Amino acid sequence: MGMTVLTPRPTTADLVRGVVVAVLAILQVLVSAFGGSAIGAVARDYDTPLLAAGWAFAIWGPIYLGVLVYAGYALLPGQRGREVHRRIGWWVAATAVLNPLWIAAFSNRWVVTAEVLLVLLVLALAVVYGRLSRSVADGWPERLATRLPLAIYLGWSSAALVLGLMAAGVAVGLPSDGVLPQVAAILLLVILTAVALSVVGSTTGFAGFAGALCWALLGIVAGDRPIAVTVVAAVAAGVIAVQAVRRITRSVQPARLALG
Repeated sequence: MGMTVLTPRPTTADLVRGVVVAVLAILQVLVSAFGGSAIGAVARDYDTPLLAAGWAFAIWGPIYLGVLVYAGYALLPGQRGREVHRRIGWWVAATAVLNPLWIAAFSNRWVVTAEVLLVLLVLALAVVYGRLSRSVADGWPERLATRLPLAIYLGWSSAALVLGLMAAGVAVGLPSDGVLPQVAAILLLVILTAVALSVVGSTTGFAGFAGALCWALLGIVAGDRPIAVTVVAAVAAGVIAVQAVRRITRSVQPARLALG
């Protein structure tokens, strides 16, 4: 069950923050639609052992929609003054600046610059996730309009960070095939899985995060990658899914644990 909280009176600063987040969320969608080559298409130009199938990149659509939903929700008169939006609003705004910059850089094949921007994006999303995880959602609207979409965003962006690191290596002249790239890919998958298990095992509201990561890993499995990488990605997806399901099913408050 949600926990009803008293909402402070909204201030002018709250309104400004809400409008800025909403405008940036809309601009983010426009840039993603008109900002050049599709991310998945450009990614396929850098053929690394960690390349997801094309359909996996379709998750960007729901992610951008989720940010729009959050922006509209946070701008409601009854929401603007809530502490949760004061804690995360400007960080969400930062992600809506970094994402279009990343799209522009990656679409123009400035892969190393794009990877730096993606690191900053993941860090901003991690701050948002961490701040949300420390409090209880005020009911299902907050879970569905705030916590779930932003957790999905972090999960997919974390996977994209790893895929992008391999692409950046190829862009600077490192080999894209052979034993060493496969070993590097497997090591990155192991690190990603360890981080994911830590998040799933120690935070709340992790369902979207885990789901998006599993989606990315299954995209790698379906991406016709080297067999060793495919097997590790499949095992990683299974381990993350099992850990998430076990925590949720063993909890006396499964919705609180899964969605915040």
